[in-house]
Amino acid sequence: MTAQILLIDEDAAERRSMKAAIEAHGHTVHLADTVHAGIELFRRHGDTIGLVLIDAGSTDGLDPTVIPLLGQINPAVPVIVGTAEGATETALNAVRAGAFDFLVKPITQERLIGAIESALKIHRTSLQGRTPRRARSGSVSFSDVVAASAAMSRVVELGRRAAQSMIPVMLEGEAGVGKELVARAIHAASDRSARPFVPVNCNAISPSLIEEVLFGNEQLPGKVMEADGGTLFIEEISELPPAGQSRVLEIAQTGEIHRGAQQRPAKANVRLILATNKDLIEEVKAGRFREDLYYRLNVFPITIASLRRRKEDIPHLIRAFVERFSLEQRLPRTLQVDPSALALLTSFDWPGNTRQLENAIFRAVVLADGTSLRERDFPQIAAQVNSHRGSAIGIDQHPAVPEQSPIAKVQAALAERAAAFSGSYSAPSTGFGGAAQGNVIVSTDEAGNVRKLAEIEEELIRFALKFYRGQMSQVARKLGIGRSTLYRKLKDYGIDPDDPQRDAA
Repeated sequence: MTAQILLIDEDAAERRSMKAAIEAHGHTVHLADTVHAGIELFRRHGDTIGLVLIDAGSTDGLDPTVIPLLGQINPAVPVIVGTAEGATETALNAVRAGAFDFLVKPITQERLIGAIESALKIHRTSLQGRTPRRARSGSVSFSDVVAASAAMSRVVELGRRAAQSMIPVMLEGEAGVGKELVARAIHAASDRSARPFVPVNCNAISPSLIEEVLFGNEQLPGKVMEADGGTLFIEEISELPPAGQSRVLEIAQTGEIHRGAQQRPAKANVRLILATNKDLIEEVKAGRFREDLYYRLNVFPITIASLRRRKEDIPHLIRAFVERFSLEQRLPRTLQVDPSALALLTSFDWPGNTRQLENAIFRAVVLADGTSLRERDFPQIAAQVNSHRGSAIGIDQHPAVPEQSPIAKVQAALAERAAAFSGSYSAPSTGFGGAAQGNVIVSTDEAGNVRKLAEIEEELIRFALKFYRGQMSQVARKLGIGRSTLYRKLKDYGIDPDDPQRDAA
C-alpha cells in the first residue's frame, strides 16, 4: 500500500539515495534538508504523512525536543531515526523519546524497507481506530503498578503513605522507570482524586517557553491554574530555568502565583509531585538548582529503581503489556509469550527501562503473525543481548559466572596481586583485538604504600572509557554508577565528556 513518508536529512546525497530506494517500493517521499523545515512540512501535511524518517547525524545531533514535538503534531505517526555507527546513546535517547525504531548507518535497503513497512503497519493500525498507546488517566491506581520486587513494593508502600498528606513528593529515578505512573497512583489515592492531574515535562519544552506553559500569562491560564484543586506533576524539575524555579518556590511557600502584570497574586491550590532523573544535590552544588527550592521540595523522596535492578518485575510487566496490547489490537485472544522470548527479555538490561520494554512489547504485538510472541519477534533486543554476551565472553572468559561489581573486581584483583606481592592489577584480554592488553592499575606507590582511592578510581574510569570505546551508558553501567555521576567525575578528573576517548588510558 502506498504511503507518504517525510524524510529529514541534511546530506543531499543521502536524501537522493534513500528517496530512490523508498520510491522504488511504491511510496511517496517528502524531503526536508533541516529539522526546522521538516517540522513545518509535517505541520502542514501531518494528516497525510504516515511516517517520519529523520537523520540524527547532523553536526548538532538530534535535539531531544524534536521527537516529542512531532508527537504533539500527530502522535499516531511513527518516527524512525537514522544514527551513525557507534552512536548508541543517540539511538537510545531516540527510543526513550518515543521513536519507533532506529537505523544504524550504513543502512542496507532491506533493513530500511523492513523498518518502514513495520512502522507503516502500526500507522495503519492507528488509522483503523486501534489506539497505539493507552492514554494514562486519573483512574490509574497502585494496583496498576507491577511490584513483584521488594524495591517496587517499597515504592508502592511509600506512595500510599504520601497520598494521605499534602506534602510535596519527589520521585527519583532514571528516565522510563514509571515515575508518572506512580505520580498518578498517588493522586488517585488522595482526597484530590476527583480533581485534575496535570503533567508537565520540562525536558520536552523549550526553556524559553517553560514559564509560559507552567504559569501562563494574561491571556492563557497555564498548567498551574489548570491543576487548581488537583495535582501538578512536574517531570524533570532539574531542567526548570532559574526564573521558573523561583516561581515554583513561591507556590510551595505561599500557595500563590503572580501572573503577568496583575497586582494581586492568584491562589495556586495545587499538590506538587516532582520527578527527576538527576542527582539534585549535585545540581545544587553545581549552582544549577536552587538550594532553598531543593529543601522545600525534597520533603518526601521516593526512589524508583531501574528495571535492571529489579528483574523479577520484568516477566510480570511483559504479561501485563501483552494482555493490554492484545486487547487494544482486538485480537481474538491474548497472545502467549514463548519461554525463550521471556528469557531473552528478562536477560536484557533495558537502558530505557519500563518505557522501552513497553514499546518493544507493543511493536511485537502489532507485528505478530502467530498466537505467541517468540524470540524472533524481538530482533533488536536479541542482537544487543548477543552482542553483550559476545563481549562478556571476551572480557571475562567465564560467561557463566555472574558479573562482579566494579569495586568487587578491583578488590579481587588487588587481593590476587597482593598474594603474589606484585602490587598491581593487570587487565585481561578485552576480546577487541587485544586493545587493552598491557593496561595496568598500580595499587601501591614507589614507597610501597597503598595509593589513594581517588587515584585508582581515575585510572579505572580512564581504562573503562577506552575499554568500552567511549560509550558513556555502557561505561556508567559497568562501573555501577549513574550517568550524571560519571559526567561529574569526568569533570573532576579533567576528562572531556564530548571526546572521552581522547583522555582515556
